[in-house]
Amino acid sequence: MGKAPSERQQEIFKVVRDARDAGIQAVLSAVKAGKTIAGWEVDKATRDQINAAGFGKYFIHRTGHSIGTEVHANGANMDDLEVHDERRILPNSCFSIEPGIYLPEFGIRSEVNVLVRDVRPK
Repeated sequence: MGKAPSERQQEIFKVVRDARDAGIQAVLSAVKAGKTIAGWEVDKATRDQINAAGFGKYFIHRTGHSIGTEVHANGANMDDLEVHDERRILPNSCFSIEPGIYLPEFGIRSEVNVLVRDVRPK
């Protein structure tokens, strides 16, 4: 609502979007390769992107959380900030990837929800 986003807002959105997409890609690559991936590794993929862009100190929460039928669930969280979550992302699990950058003048967060399916041949 309101005015078109400023160039600075667009710049920060692109950093957040690229971080979000790096998290998605980390999961896709692991699943396609039949490898296990833990929650901390997804967080690291997003956090590395934001750190590389110079905004690491403004990413102040974990990347995401397990999602169940009642929002949050007991599965792996995408977290290497609050805790080093070593729980594996299992087939048929759902979770969010939602990095954000919160500057003093504005903040941007972008969220996707991911459902992992077992893609191995039966």
